[in-house]
Amino acid sequence: MALSFWFLGTQGASAHVKWFCAYDAAGQPRSLENVLCQDFELLLALALLWFFSGCMVERTSLGELAARSLNRFTDGLRLHTEEIIRAVCGFFFISLWAVGGILLTPELKTTSSMVGPLQLAIAAGLLSRRTMPFSAAGIVVLFGLAVRGYGTFHLADYPIFLGLAAYLALAGLQKDLFGVPPLDVVRYATAVTLMWASVEKWAYPEWSFPLLIEHPGMTLRLDSEFYMRAAGMIEFTLAFALAWTPLVRRVVAAILLGMFISACFEFGKLDVIGHSAIIVVLVAILSDNQPREADYRAPWLAPAGLCAALTVTLFAYYVGHAAIFNTSIL
Repeated sequence: MALSFWFLGTQGASAHVKWFCAYDAAGQPRSLENVLCQDFELLLALALLWFFSGCMVERTSLGELAARSLNRFTDGLRLHTEEIIRAVCGFFFISLWAVGGILLTPELKTTSSMVGPLQLAIAAGLLSRRTMPFSAAGIVVLFGLAVRGYGTFHLADYPIFLGLAAYLALAGLQKDLFGVPPLDVVRYATAVTLMWASVEKWAYPEWSFPLLIEHPGMTLRLDSEFYMRAAGMIEFTLAFALAWTPLVRRVVAAILLGMFISACFEFGKLDVIGHSAIIVVLVAILSDNQPREADYRAPWLAPAGLCAALTVTLFAYYVGHAAIFNTSIL
């Protein structure tokens, strides 16, 4: 499963196209008739096969061996998960301050003179557990400013920042969210972020075409249209798997880490800064070697869950876009 996704999941599946290419978030997306084509159905069938196979392996002796092997490499990371997240988030907000004129991600520009000091204050608040909730509040303020400037639909790309804010607040207060641990909160937010972003690869593949021309090696000599469909399906499946069972999500976190880190080499420091927050969350998921029994699900639920999530995400994206921007769905 890992080798197959790694082969197809090149840097283009991880680089955020809005940071590098022109885009029109209010423009007419590809119709669902165009998206739900024969290639899409074939890719979905392959994704369901691999996902189901991975879930079948998890509770076998091979799965237990894989879990023990991961544990040997990640025990040290797990013991310092909170400190690692705090350090990388501090780096992220100091980098935003140093670059200047950015709210949370490279395309979210601002001219406010208050944003830079707020970003520094967020970073400073991460030095102590007691002040982490104040840093979380600062992230929510930045997210609110971005929503005001760019709209709710655009910021639907980035619920990971709300997940990070929740993690920092809960970890600082040593609380759970209605029984959900802080790391699981940000894990679910990361899964939703990547699932939503994958739909853009189907709805607006043309945004990425200039990037594919500039970096032709990414396409593996595949047709650009097919490549974007495949990249979207890979990203959606891996993203959904982050919300699934313990070993599956840890293996998927490792795959996504490889994809995001390789994209940093391809696209430079902008990608390093922009993706540092999601990379550290993936490291935390990979090192989470204390699964809860409630996390386990029957393997046959995996294909049904993936199809349901795909249906809901496509519906929410297209209906939401049509309601806000008056675009057509079919």
